[in-house]
Amino acid sequence: MVLRQRHASEWRRTAPSGAARGIGLPADDHLPRRSRLNTLAQTCRSLSTLLHKNIEFLKRQQRDWKVTVLRTSLDKFAYQIVFPYLSIYIVALGATGVQLGMVNSIGMIIAGLCGPFTGWLIDRIGPKKIYLAGIAVISASYLIYGLARSWETTIVAMIAYWLGFSTSIHSCATICGNCLVNRDRATGMLICETVAAGVLGVAGPIIATWMVTLFGGVSADGIRPLFFCALIVTSGTFVIVLTQLSECKWAESKSRNTNPLRDISEVIKGGPHLKKWLVISSIAQLPVGMVFPFTQVFAHSFKGADEFILGAMVTGSAMASIVFAIPFGRLADRIGRKRLLFFTIPLFWLSNLMLVFAPSPAFLLIAGVLQGFFFIGAPITSAIERELVPPEQMGRWLGINRCFKMILSACLAMVAGVIWDKLGPEYIFLFFVGIDLLIRVPLLISIPETLHAGLESKPSQPRRTST
Repeated sequence: MVLRQRHASEWRRTAPSGAARGIGLPADDHLPRRSRLNTLAQTCRSLSTLLHKNIEFLKRQQRDWKVTVLRTSLDKFAYQIVFPYLSIYIVALGATGVQLGMVNSIGMIIAGLCGPFTGWLIDRIGPKKIYLAGIAVISASYLIYGLARSWETTIVAMIAYWLGFSTSIHSCATICGNCLVNRDRATGMLICETVAAGVLGVAGPIIATWMVTLFGGVSADGIRPLFFCALIVTSGTFVIVLTQLSECKWAESKSRNTNPLRDISEVIKGGPHLKKWLVISSIAQLPVGMVFPFTQVFAHSFKGADEFILGAMVTGSAMASIVFAIPFGRLADRIGRKRLLFFTIPLFWLSNLMLVFAPSPAFLLIAGVLQGFFFIGAPITSAIERELVPPEQMGRWLGINRCFKMILSACLAMVAGVIWDKLGPEYIFLFFVGIDLLIRVPLLISIPETLHAGLESKPSQPRRTST
């Protein structure tokens, strides 16, 4: 014992002070506290720098983009109120799986066919009037849903919703695509996603769960009030766009063809990868008609999810957007869009697989969180889409894309309904994963990175006209 103490004493005298501290013999009792203070100060400086960068980002963006972010966020909030219960409501009114798929398909086909002509009108007269028309039709959709007493009536409501949504989001996408510079595009679009599908996306399902419980549980009568709540919010967004959005156009009058079909066809001929992109974007859109309309019904009917689990799944998806959307947007603007997509796409596949194989309702919460990565990947995909054409063609190009997306989604929504009734509900989710893996991913690999495409060195300045 004496020898060990002597050796330890000699080692302390001869060893460097850092070595002594390294074995738990601190030379200065205040160093741990000082280290914690330094770490805290460094963290505060990092947060301050991040906050300053975000403020500077928002300051340099155009007012019209900020208006669209506010409107889109409130629109998403309204939809998140009804989304967890929409398919359940239609089934409660008497629809089968095939009929549920048919309701979605009819609305998508009509909206898709109108897409190219909507884009042509946006390029011709500007987005504001088209925007307002779309919001008005969405409002009518929620009203029809709330008054519906049979599933057949919901066909009219679904057609109105898809037509209104397609028209309004088309105008929003044109403004967003033309107002954001290339190096800010993914970040800007995912800021919108963070507020819309994130912060307000959390509030929507919470309010919906409270209202459904208050009005009698998961039944047609318990769900019906949600549509009137969504109607009020959507009407408010109409007022915002009417009073705050400017009258803006990006195409010169002399450059526009008076023949819409010829004008639309010229866009497709303008780039080497545009045709290939139509397939990529159409498959990327499939979950909207093929997966999401059946997710809540499957979780409720086959996995035993009650209204709290259903609401928590949507909330979990929104939380994923809150946490990851902006960081992923910054990464996409720094290292490229495709690298981020190759990370988010498999996470959405995992969400579908967990939904199918979940042994208890608790696992559905994880599936809901992972489902949120679809809404993170979608704006990154859209950033690529907007960087393939010049600003004066943006409306027509987005309209052509929407046409292909909607028609393919409508066809496979019908197929999904048949699979649900004839083969088994779980095969809907497995079928989508197979299509995505075998077709979209190989095509996406063959598309060049668009981060430094150089179509825009600065935000496109619209021509403004008086209202």
